[in-house]
Amino acid sequence: MTTLPGVFITVDGPSAVGKSTTVSELDRLLRNEGRTIHTTTEPSTSALGEFTRKSANFLSGRALACLVAANRYEHIDSDLRPLRDSGFTIVCDRYLASSLVLQRLDGVPEQFLLELNADILLPDLAVILTAAPDTIAARLAERGRRHRFHNDPTGPAREVELYTKAAQTLMTLGVQVLVLDSTKATPTDVAKRIADAVPPPGGSVDSPTRPDDHTVNP
Repeated sequence: MTTLPGVFITVDGPSAVGKSTTVSELDRLLRNEGRTIHTTTEPSTSALGEFTRKSANFLSGRALACLVAANRYEHIDSDLRPLRDSGFTIVCDRYLASSLVLQRLDGVPEQFLLELNADILLPDLAVILTAAPDTIAARLAERGRRHRFHNDPTGPAREVELYTKAAQTLMTLGVQVLVLDSTKATPTDVAKRIADAVPPPGGSVDSPTRPDDHTVNP
C-alpha cells in the first residue's frame, strides 16, 4: 500500500467511447468533492506535444512511439510529477494504455513500448473505457474519421482487444485498473463510477484489481 500526496488518474480507450466527455464530467464531480484538480491530455499542449499530435498522421512505428514517449517524459517532468507531489488530483486523457494499443496497431512490439516507458510516472488509477465494436464503429461513422487509425474497418474490434490486453499489462506493473463499458452507460454514470474508485488525496492505493471486477454493465 502506497501513501500519496496527490492522485494521478488516467483515462484511456478506443476512439468514440466518450473519453473527453467522461473526463469533463469527472473533473466536475471531483471539484464538487473539494479536490484541487488538474485536467490534462496526451499528447500534451506543449510545443513538443502539439508537434507529436500533428505528426501522428505521417509518422508511424517506432519513430512515432519514441516521439510520444519523449512528450510523455516532458509532460511528467513539467506538470504531472510536480502537481501530484503538490497534492493535486490529476486526470489525464490518454496515457500509457493508449501507447500500448495505438503503437501496437502500428506494428511496434509491446516489449519495446514497455522499455521505452520504463521510467514514466505510473498512474495511481488507470481507467480504461470500452464499448462494443459495432457501437464504436457507428459513433465513428457519425462523427467522421479524424486520423489514419480510423481508416481500418476492423480497427474498433482490434482496439477493444488490445485495450483488454493493455489492462492486464498495467496490472502486472502494479497499477490499479478500472475497466468500464460505455456501450449503454452515460458519461455521467461512468464518471460517477470512476469518482467512487479514486482514493482520497493523501490517502492510499490498494493492490491492483482485476479488470472485470469494476465493469459498468450494459
